[in-house]
Amino acid sequence: MSKVLYIKANIKPEGQSRTFKVSDEFVEEYKKNNPNDEVITLDLYKENIDFLRPEDLEKLFSPKDEESKNHPKLKYAYQFAQADKYIIAAPMWNLSIPAILKAYIDYVSVSGITFKYTAQGPVGLLNNKKAVHIVSRGGDYNNSPYEMGDKYLKTILGFFGITNMKTIALDNTDTGVVDINEIIENGKKQAKEIASKF
Repeated sequence: MSKVLYIKANIKPEGQSRTFKVSDEFVEEYKKNNPNDEVITLDLYKENIDFLRPEDLEKLFSPKDEESKNHPKLKYAYQFAQADKYIIAAPMWNLSIPAILKAYIDYVSVSGITFKYTAQGPVGLLNNKKAVHIVSRGGDYNNSPYEMGDKYLKTILGFFGITNMKTIALDNTDTGVVDINEIIENGKKQAKEIASKF
């Protein structure tokens, strides 16, 4: 049985988010194919994820023990490390990811939990796991030098040892060039296909 972390990072509510229309379809298909797996939904806005404060740093960098697992900030790093698969639903904002997702990544980027330092340099501790990033983007950012969100997620997850990451991108959602319903339907088809083997 696998533990799946469904990370949602969009201020738009259910039914309005184009990203969530596709990511929810992905989750539904995944559950159909893996009924015994545990899917944990983590809506970052509902969690009230905030930026790290000076008083948080001591705990993040101190030795990890049983007590640290219940710390309001460290609990997210432990939860992240315990998952086997990750579904990240986050639209492109200003060429990158929403700030709340970056704040969350700051919570989970903790030495001794998701990576460690060695004499040879940093080493990821989350090997042999997989992730999918589902993203809606206003223009065509496929292979664009301006696209930094998907690139960042691939880089930071790779830093943790998660090198198996796929992307489902809904491009041109704000250009009016392609019918938005067609974009979403194509995204749902791709989501179902990837979810069936995820």
